[in-house]
Amino acid sequence: MMARFTEPQQKYPASPGKRLFARIIDSILPLGGAVALAVPLLSDARDHISDRIEAIEHAGVNETVWLIDGTTGGYLAMVLGVFLGVGLLFEVLPVALWGTTLGKAMLGLRVLDMERQEPPSFGRAINRWLVYNLLSLVLVGIVNMILAVRDQPWRQGWHDKAAHTFVAGGSGPPASPDPVGPAQ
Repeated sequence: MMARFTEPQQKYPASPGKRLFARIIDSILPLGGAVALAVPLLSDARDHISDRIEAIEHAGVNETVWLIDGTTGGYLAMVLGVFLGVGLLFEVLPVALWGTTLGKAMLGLRVLDMERQEPPSFGRAINRWLVYNLLSLVLVGIVNMILAVRDQPWRQGWHDKAAHTFVAGGSGPPASPDPVGPAQ
């Protein structure tokens, strides 16, 4: 009996709407974890700043009170650490292991390596995640999302281009823009 060789099926980019919805779902856990930690720390930070202002006023000196100092900077670092840690756990690892995240899995999407069309390596998954989050941190993330929608043919954002990945939405070609369909 002869073994049959079959070509791997070509994957195509996911629709922008599905990608956006998956990103919203995937953002809930890291943002939720950061907010859960930030809420109790917010009152501590406010009390710390008020105490500093009161101490300076009581001493009768003219001194600048920084909103971010050793104490509040530590609080900020903890909140960012939770956000990044949860993001790493729920985005980088699943993408590297299975090519998907919770949100992407719910919508049938996968992150794939451009050349192999398999889940990216851990290095590429972390590169993709870091570029996305750094761009989002400096509010360039919106421009990144717009460029991903306009990018042809793979709909890659800068984070996908940096990691040589794309988000696949199925194995069929994108719908034809021609309402009549292809000529016969």
